[in-house]
Amino acid sequence: MVIDPTLILATLASAVIAFALGWAVQAKARRQAEHHAVEALARHQQLSEAHALLDNKLQAKETELNRLHSALADARAREEGLRTTLAQQQQSEQRQSEQFENLANRIFEQKSQQFQHQNQGQLNAVLTPLQQQLEGFKKQVQDSYTNEAKERFALKHQLDDLKALNLRMSEDALNLTKALKGDNKVMGNWGEVVLSRLLTQSGLREGHEYETQAALTQTDGKRYQPDVVVHLPDDKDVIIDSKVSLVGYERYFNAETDDERQRGLRDHLASVKAHIKGLGEKDYQQLQGVRTLDYVLMFIPVEPAFITAIESDPDLVNFALERNILLTSPTNLMVALRTINNLWRFEYQSRNAQEIATQGGKLYDKLVGFSDDLLKVGRALETAQGSYDKAVSKFSSGRGNLLKQAEQMKQLGATPSKKPNTQLLDNALAETELAKE
Repeated sequence: MVIDPTLILATLASAVIAFALGWAVQAKARRQAEHHAVEALARHQQLSEAHALLDNKLQAKETELNRLHSALADARAREEGLRTTLAQQQQSEQRQSEQFENLANRIFEQKSQQFQHQNQGQLNAVLTPLQQQLEGFKKQVQDSYTNEAKERFALKHQLDDLKALNLRMSEDALNLTKALKGDNKVMGNWGEVVLSRLLTQSGLREGHEYETQAALTQTDGKRYQPDVVVHLPDDKDVIIDSKVSLVGYERYFNAETDDERQRGLRDHLASVKAHIKGLGEKDYQQLQGVRTLDYVLMFIPVEPAFITAIESDPDLVNFALERNILLTSPTNLMVALRTINNLWRFEYQSRNAQEIATQGGKLYDKLVGFSDDLLKVGRALETAQGSYDKAVSKFSSGRGNLLKQAEQMKQLGATPSKKPNTQLLDNALAETELAKE
């Protein structure tokens, strides 16, 4: 059988074509598989990045939650400490009160039992001033402890008050932005009102711990009128000047595009820096009659405006410090004012302690004088008792006593109009008979 070469060639061609087609199909399948693998890898990478981002956010939230838990624990610990201190103060006050009451009661009871029927008028003249001084001293000590306990109890409300005040002032600032925008005089007056409210909330008293709008003169004769001069213990002062920058901040806050927002932010920072330069050039440290610190506090009454400026330009604080200016907002200024108020409270308590020590010394001197007077009264009473006993002996006891002689005269015929005391007469006659025996 003869094989046709054409058939063989056709068969081989078919095989080659089939092989080529199979290889092409496999290559396409491999390319599709590789493409799918690349897409899967890309999706996996995206998912990994998204997962990492979510993990970072979760960790940040957990960190913030831990910080809040820690702050809550610290606040609770401080509250517990305040409660403990309050209880200790109340116990100390009670012990002091009981000690003074016991001291006074022992003195009066011991001495009054000895002399309650003798020379009452003289004792009252001595005891009344002493009792008044003891009561005054006791009241002074009680008032001191009561005031301190009230102040300590009020401390636990200060943080809440500060937070509420900050929120209220921020809301007020935002509500007044449009009304104040562009009117420098109105903005300045509003800033002074906010500063005055902070001073009142801090517990400081105008005319005592701080002065407002005080007219002061520098060494070169220039007159200035800072908003507030806060006095510190040890003859030191802090000057506070309110500066309001709202025009640029309002444009930044209400901007609809990034360009508008950036322009508003630049204007806001420029306004704050202009206030810093102007306040630094006044050189309040050279004012006569003010023992100020090296720095002047520049108060920005709008908390968000203050935070925005600081966050946008971290060098702004150093820019102010180079000109002896400390930037403050309602929050940190309230903390500073409360600290100053606590310094004054401790100063007043120290002065009260000195006055108590002085009064205690005077009370001790009075007690010494009182004890000397009591000894003198005792010796005088002993002398009077001796004289009384001698007089009674001559009158109604012993041989030849006056009452016996008078009775003998009556028996001899004397006619008296009064009769002697029967008991005295019987005692006199009985002692006379005993003397004869």
